[in-house]
Amino acid sequence: MFLLYKYYKESFIQDYHKRSNLETTFSMIKAKFGGRLKSRTITAQTKELLCKVLCHNLVCVVQSIYELGIEPTFWTDETL
Repeated sequence: MFLLYKYYKESFIQDYHKRSNLETTFSMIKAKFGGRLKSRTITAQTKELLCKVLCHNLVCVVQSIYELGIEPTFWTDETL
């Protein structure tokens, strides 16, 4: 890894930054919703994990709405 960093520094930094963001996201999900999955089967665990990721994304959207003062607009029957 050191040689990759030394000779291809820009590529290494971009990939490392992606990894850093991913680890931060996983840490946030574990802190909010717990680090364990309660389901027993692989299919149920996959769905539970996807629900946690969806809930994390919703929390981030709502937090951004309040922090940035964004006025949310929602679809109505007339716009569909």
